[in-house]
Amino acid sequence: MGEKPNQTNPVEQYILLAKQAKGAASVELVKQVLEAPDVYVFGELMEMPNITNLKNNPQHAPYFELLQLFAYGVYGDYVKEASKFPQLTPTMLTKLRHLTIVSMATGQKSIPLVTLGNQLGLTSTRELEDLIIEAMYTDIIHGKLDQKNGILELDHAIGRDVKPEDLPNIVATLQSSCDTCDTMLANIDQLITHANSDKEKLLKHRNSLETELLDHARMLAMSAYTTTNFQKACRGPRLHSHIVLNCCKFLASYVLWNVFEVWSY
Repeated sequence: MGEKPNQTNPVEQYILLAKQAKGAASVELVKQVLEAPDVYVFGELMEMPNITNLKNNPQHAPYFELLQLFAYGVYGDYVKEASKFPQLTPTMLTKLRHLTIVSMATGQKSIPLVTLGNQLGLTSTRELEDLIIEAMYTDIIHGKLDQKNGILELDHAIGRDVKPEDLPNIVATLQSSCDTCDTMLANIDQLITHANSDKEKLLKHRNSLETELLDHARMLAMSAYTTTNFQKACRGPRLHSHIVLNCCKFLASYVLWNVFEVWSY
């Protein structure tokens, strides 16, 4: 699922504001972004100088770490180190749980609701189902909530921000995939070349046999017509039968040989 046609990137307006916002204004901008309903990626914003400078101020640094949590982390990360982050509003908490579902959806086709509840810190089935349905309406995941079997079946989920330290592994994986594709294409080319070569040999052999058959037929005809007693001999049943029998044997062997050649290729 890509972005909807003719839809601007929701984070762009905050990137523009970040060019002017400094200090406390940058902190307020971070709060707005984390509560914005359609913003689920934050990499571009974190690269803005005024936002990056937040980590150099002890008073503002927790908000930069909070922004990183929403970019790369999950709800469990927040629970483990809640003391180092600012207090989350209910809207922020819901968004972090949504992002956690997205992370869990990576590489999985189905997730038990029990597992989801444990990872999201929700014990109420109703709250969990409402959260999942809200995530679907937000269009960050596509799938089906199987309440009967207690499973979330997933078709797709949006991508999240990539940590800089993960880029080399991603590049290596992509390069490996490209190398595999190149190897497969080379093997296919070899198979095509081999098949074309075999086809050419078969056609040449077939043409050779046809030529040989015509030569033999021509020789039989010439031999028959050049024999002075041909007409008389043909009246004799033995010689006539012998010529016909030889011709039939030759034609039969030719047909059988061609059938064998076709099956062998």
